Amino acid sequence: MIDLKSVLGKAALVVIDVQKGIFALDRKLEPNSPAEVVANVSKLVGKFREVGSPVFLVHVASIDGKDMLHPILDQPSQWGSGGARPADWMDFVDEIKPTQRDIVITKRQWGAFYGTELDLQLRRRKTDTIVLCGVSTNMGVETTARDAHQYGYNQVFVTDAMAANSKDEHEASTKYVFPKIGLLRTTNEIISAMT
Repeated sequence: MIDLKSVLGKAALVVIDVQKGIFALDRKLEPNSPAEVVANVSKLVGKFREVGSPVFLVHVASIDGKDMLHPILDQPSQWGSGGARPADWMDFVDEIKPTQRDIVITKRQWGAFYGTELDLQLRRRKTDTIVLCGVSTNMGVETTARDAHQYGYNQVFVTDAMAANSKDEHEASTKYVFPKIGLLRTTNEIISAMT
């Protein structure tokens, strides 16, 4: 049995896309509701801050207000009608507003590693394990997880602090991908191991 407490000793929390523009969309998330995801992410952020472990808050931003996540596909944007976004679209939800100690990473695609300084900042802090949560399980979280695996990070996936557009999409990641590259745990299991 893996000792979660020792695994979390050099861990950083990496929160994917828990931002106002994404959580303000009138869409359903499954199997955890937006309110459940935000509540659990907030608990994790609070605990990591409390014990002095690094918190990385990752948000997605566009260039020139255009959706860069689908540069060549002839399909509607996943982020709405394509009209002007509110000024606070990329701001983190109020429950996890960044502090001076948090590291904010801005990405322009699904994964948090490509084209960002995430790997550099993790290595500067001698981090060997990342605890991943956020939305969407099968897009932003999974893409980040696959890259983290290739960079050699240990990973813990907080299954009740993430969600996708459907239960099937969420479970495809949590059943078939994440168990091959890390541990699956709940918010309470992580917090208990850090106490």
